[in-house]
Amino acid sequence: MKKRALITGVTGQDGSFLAELLLEKGYEVFGLRRRTSTPNYENVAHIKDQIKWISGDLTDLASLIEAVRISDPDEVYNLAAQSFVAASWPQPLLTGQITALSVTNMLEAVRIVKPEARFYQASSSEMFGKVVETPQTETTPFYPRSPYGVAKAYGHWITVNYRESFNMFACSGILFNHESPRRGLEFVTRKVTDAVARIKLGLQSELRMGNLDSLRDWGFAGDYVKAMWLMLQQDEPDDFVISTGEMHTVRELLEVAFSYVGLDYKDYVVIDPEFVRPAEVDLLLGDCSKAKERLGWTLDVGFKELVHMMVDSDLENIQNHCGSYNSIKVNRDILQTI
Repeated sequence: MKKRALITGVTGQDGSFLAELLLEKGYEVFGLRRRTSTPNYENVAHIKDQIKWISGDLTDLASLIEAVRISDPDEVYNLAAQSFVAASWPQPLLTGQITALSVTNMLEAVRIVKPEARFYQASSSEMFGKVVETPQTETTPFYPRSPYGVAKAYGHWITVNYRESFNMFACSGILFNHESPRRGLEFVTRKVTDAVARIKLGLQSELRMGNLDSLRDWGFAGDYVKAMWLMLQQDEPDDFVISTGEMHTVRELLEVAFSYVGLDYKDYVVIDPEFVRPAEVDLLLGDCSKAKERLGWTLDVGFKELVHMMVDSDLENIQNHCGSYNSIKVNRDILQTI
């Protein structure tokens, strides 16, 4: 009999990669979509018809209970969140409702309907914030520096609490920054690679950035969803840091992306105070040794390969919208709208 999985946030970057992985493994995949909006299916267009869709809302416990009842899942992956850190300052209440309290709603729905289902919660390295030790492990204390980080810390601890209070198989993956061509344009990696493609094609003249000295541990989202699945295949539930164990500055990101198309980032990047966080997270570096040893998890894509993959994808996307490189300037006005 096929295993059944329910994924929230299935149309996002991580959800789409996870749905692919589970379908390849023969799962019956159910995806939760908000009933009050028109979903963006771009990331899952190629597998949309293979996913069984259920309408629901993370802030509405009754709808989540119904979603769990309909899907009758063996595994639940809670990936949905207000996931853009910068937006959490102007929208702290929304971030708290969607990124924090909704985790309780999802856990409660599982506890009420199918408490034996295995539950995965998407935790975040942003919980470490103003880090108290480097590298960060599963036991490093949290010091979040944004409403998003605070909300994720709540979601993490409520998952631990349900595991210990109700003996649920509930795990948290503390994922460090993970990117792909499916990442939204508001995230710094995709902002950079999209701008590199546009500058290379003569459609943009500058890139406005914030702190170039921030250090991050960047990996490939396709690798990270494998760790999510592995966590739910273990004999006992536990929490795991998922990372590359390597740090790179935003400046290095710029250097790799621009040099890949034969450009010097210094000629195009402008520092704009608007993009500096109110409370900066200076560095994040994960120690993923527990995941490698206990889960047998491995990385397939390195930092440069990831950045090059994203630049190639953005070049292709833009050229597909515009036609050939020779006709690119004719389509300039169209391109500014995509």
